[in-house]
Amino acid sequence: MTNEHEYRVSGVLTADQFAHLGEGAIAYVRPIKSEEAQALFPQIQGLRPGLQLFALLAADGAPIMLADSKDAAVANAWENQLATVSLH
Repeated sequence: MTNEHEYRVSGVLTADQFAHLGEGAIAYVRPIKSEEAQALFPQIQGLRPGLQLFALLAADGAPIMLADSKDAAVANAWENQLATVSLH
């Protein structure tokens, strides 16, 4: 049944529409190390290596903000009326 449902969804959305699904409304929080944060947020300078941080990312993976706790990242999403989703 899952494959049948996936087929119907793919028949309704174009690849471009699917790529923009959730844009401006959905975000996700991802734990990252400070080294990776430096690449995602090049404007941030002087992060100590090995820090555990949390990035709030748009549905398309674009970086929105960086926080030192998951709760802070989720709160920022809530303040900006973004629904957060879990990725596994």
